[in-house]
Amino acid sequence: MGTNGDAPMAAGAGSIQVQGLGKTYRVADKLPGLGGTMRHLLRRRLRDVVAVRDVSFSIEAGEMVGFLGPNGAGKTTTLKMLSGLIHPSTGTVRVAGHVPQRRQRSFLQAITLVMGQKQQLIWDLPPLDSLRVNAAVYGLDEADSRRRIGELAEMLELGEALTRPVRKLSLGQRMKAELLAALLHRPEVLFLDEPTLGLDVNAQARVRQFLADYNRRTGATVLLTSHYMGDITALCPRVLLIHGGQLVHDGGLADLTSRLAPCRAVRLDLREPVPADAITPFGTVEQMDGREVRLLIPRERLTEAVAGLLAHFDVLDLEVSDPPIEELIGGLFRQGGRP
Repeated sequence: MGTNGDAPMAAGAGSIQVQGLGKTYRVADKLPGLGGTMRHLLRRRLRDVVAVRDVSFSIEAGEMVGFLGPNGAGKTTTLKMLSGLIHPSTGTVRVAGHVPQRRQRSFLQAITLVMGQKQQLIWDLPPLDSLRVNAAVYGLDEADSRRRIGELAEMLELGEALTRPVRKLSLGQRMKAELLAALLHRPEVLFLDEPTLGLDVNAQARVRQFLADYNRRTGATVLLTSHYMGDITALCPRVLLIHGGQLVHDGGLADLTSRLAPCRAVRLDLREPVPADAITPFGTVEQMDGREVRLLIPRERLTEAVAGLLAHFDVLDLEVSDPPIEELIGGLFRQGGRP
């Protein structure tokens, strides 16, 4: 990017502070059928549904943080409170030095919210026309807007796609154009809700690379939700994990993995098959198929066990790995527990 585009954000400009954040909705409690409808008309019954409960965290300017949780956990509700779209029921929020629910002009110029299932581009017009409208809304002059569009389009590899109607673009091209539109005013804070939703593997990889480059060049703060763990592992060294509206983990992704998986998987390729009872002293045998063996070994015993395996058996190949993070987190959510 050019000189102006490369200038990082001011120190602390994009920080996020959340304390005791909560959101409760009051909803109608109606029984099904005609009888339930009539009773509801005569005597309405309401109940409270807690979407987010007592969530607190702090994100420094320039951090890229993953925001994980199952459907209905409160991720999107939290993002909407952070971006000022809905008011919290309890707690306080400050984003880039602003109170989001006040929706001040300076706040709106400092953030962007990208939702993979929503679009802001006009369907029958080329993205370039919508981008010019966005530039006018944010008060960018023609030269500045043209420069920024050119820089971002080059980073996103959009090329002539900007001049074709949105309806004629592929899903990957539309998502890139949506990102360009969201970043045209160069926000300090990016709230990204499923930005790679529905994209193929190659398009996902390109969007991830773009986000990493954008964060490195501008120092923008990024809070990213995604069901594709590849997005999180590629971009976010720190993760927030929300379950049932409550924050259950705030820390490194590697730390979360070690807490969810106290054992590491060891795959052995042996020269000759051996009896199972010869392997069991070194770990729990998960799978044994002729010369190929898969063990689970507690992390604290890993070095000792691997040394013993190499000393006692004729090993052709040995591989140590963590279970896939998708399996670990999916299992946690199915159990309804905490890490």
